[in-house]
Amino acid sequence: MTADKTSPSDKRRPFFGVKRIAFLSAAAIGLYLVWPSLMSLFAEAPRLRTIAWFWFLLMGALEAASFTCYWGLLRVATGVRSWFVAALTQLASNAFSRVVPGGAASGGSASYQMLVNVGISRSRAVTALTATTLISTATLLALPVLTVPAILTGVPIERSLLRVVQFGFMVFGLLIGTGALLLFTDRPLAEVGRFAQRTRNRFRPHSPPLAGLPDKLIEERNLIRSVLGDKWWQALPFAAGNWLFDLLALIAALAAVGARPHASLVLVAYVVAALLGMIPFTPGGLGFVEVGLVATLGLAGVGATEAALATLAYRLVSFWFPIPAGLVAFTVFRRRFGSNSGAP
Repeated sequence: MTADKTSPSDKRRPFFGVKRIAFLSAAAIGLYLVWPSLMSLFAEAPRLRTIAWFWFLLMGALEAASFTCYWGLLRVATGVRSWFVAALTQLASNAFSRVVPGGAASGGSASYQMLVNVGISRSRAVTALTATTLISTATLLALPVLTVPAILTGVPIERSLLRVVQFGFMVFGLLIGTGALLLFTDRPLAEVGRFAQRTRNRFRPHSPPLAGLPDKLIEERNLIRSVLGDKWWQALPFAAGNWLFDLLALIAALAAVGARPHASLVLVAYVVAALLGMIPFTPGGLGFVEVGLVATLGLAGVGATEAALATLAYRLVSFWFPIPAGLVAFTVFRRRFGSNSGAP
């Protein structure tokens, strides 16, 4: 008779484990650091009523398009055929990452458990989520580089949004072309790795030198290509659209408050804010994103009042509104696929 390997009767780990306490401590410290600036920013919230309602409708539609693109990317990577399942998984995990410390790591854990619960193998779920994260992050980091032509020519934000749409199409096309190039050729990716490696070693001369970055990038690119297979041509537009529609929501917020900075400089501010959102000190980068976005928009030429109001409007639509939608999605997911689909 074989021994029961689950025997210590599946002892539950303590709710306040070391890792959980570390996350909560980091969140408390992070919020303490940004709290005064965050409160002064929230004091401007009543002025949101001065923004016409149709701007919020436009920003909401752009954010919905951004989320839909991510659902498509998730479907391609995991092989899930149902848009409904992909939407529930992303909405629930997104909300989870914004209400608990740990950020993207917590959201990724929730996505993994939900995908496994609907029948995706554990190995497939891990590789698919890893590939999705890699291609999404690479797309984000490519955005500032691809706007060099726009920085040279200068595309100001206009309330008509006509030139903004042209700017968006230009960036979208560059992202697709560059992504296809990097997926199937080694040399450009290796050159990027060498440049990043030399830059890092030059600015940190007293640290152990970084080595092997070009090979690491190619290895991760090969993982993405193996997961996407012959559907890579579907994944690239979804990855580009996910970030681009979110960027356009920020540009719409700036247009709504009458700001007219160059769209290319706004894009750089947007990327900085998106990277701050990945800091796991607070849920969803709360505080760090708001303070960082106001500061970087100021460097892009936006007045302090306009930057604060545009940031509040953008974060209201992109950060706060999806949280209740995610809670509803998780409830629907549990009812549809059973009570075993609990959050991690």
